[in-house]
Amino acid sequence: MNKKTLKIGLNILVFLLIAGFGYYMIRSIMSDKNTTQSSDENAKDVFVSPYEKVGSFDADSEIWYFYIYENAIYVALQDKVSIFDLSGKHQRDFAIKENPREIAVDKTAIFLLYDTWVDLYSSDGQKIGGWEACSDNSEYCSITTTKDYVFVTDAENKNIVQYDKQGGLVRFIKSPKGFIIPSYAFDIININDTIYCANSGRHQIESYTLDGEFIASFGQSGAQAGAFAGCCNPIYLAKNSDGNILTSEKGNPRISCYGRNGKFRSILFDANMLGGGTDAYEMQVSGENIYIASGKTISIYCRDIARNVSTKKSCAGCEKDCPMRKGLN
Repeated sequence: MNKKTLKIGLNILVFLLIAGFGYYMIRSIMSDKNTTQSSDENAKDVFVSPYEKVGSFDADSEIWYFYIYENAIYVALQDKVSIFDLSGKHQRDFAIKENPREIAVDKTAIFLLYDTWVDLYSSDGQKIGGWEACSDNSEYCSITTTKDYVFVTDAENKNIVQYDKQGGLVRFIKSPKGFIIPSYAFDIININDTIYCANSGRHQIESYTLDGEFIASFGQSGAQAGAFAGCCNPIYLAKNSDGNILTSEKGNPRISCYGRNGKFRSILFDANMLGGGTDAYEMQVSGENIYIASGKTISIYCRDIARNVSTKKSCAGCEKDCPMRKGLN
């Protein structure tokens, strides 16, 4: 190899080294930039709930459903109702027929819903009445009450059944769009004498007057905030002290808040905060506190004002410190 060839080879080697080092530096800079951007984007996506957990308590067994009325929590278990105060202190029990679907309470009675039956109990746990489903092949799912009426959803017959307080049939209410009810997801609530129910197969919530007249519906399909995904959502409905509607979803469980006009307000709890899984979480609201059931445990959450989350945006419904924070485990 002559000197000229050797010199050309060395020049090529130096060029390759310089080019390789330059490429490495450019890739390093770009990688750092991408990592920073990704971190910033992830930071923006971090969910911050307006609520914090302030306590919890356990029932004797798995909770089938629960309901809050005035200053008491009525928990329906497989064969009894356990009553707790709002801090979770056990008060008393009374026996019921096994396998209730849902429970509702007002000043007239404690209502236990079964697949084809409604039982009524007094405040001290004495059975005071009841009636059988008025349709063949009924499959009752959810119950709510007003001053004069009882409304029950029937997944098999795909309607809402309206009774008077003595069990007399008033009317059947059908959706103008048609109820589509997979997985018996057919929850119903009363907000100031307007009836709201989930048309879960259509990913919507519908409202009705006490005369059974359709008012409006809202909701859309989708995984994004303010929409309902999967085969059937929402699963559970609740109301807060401002009359807003809370929804609980399965699949990717979360609890969201909507105004009564159907306008999406915010997500209150995401799957991570709720504890994961795919099942929807049952919920009830008392004042500024949200109670959420999972298994045999009810957890108590209160708005965390230290997080500086807007009350209007979050549907939290309070401006005061949480009175539940002290004295809870």
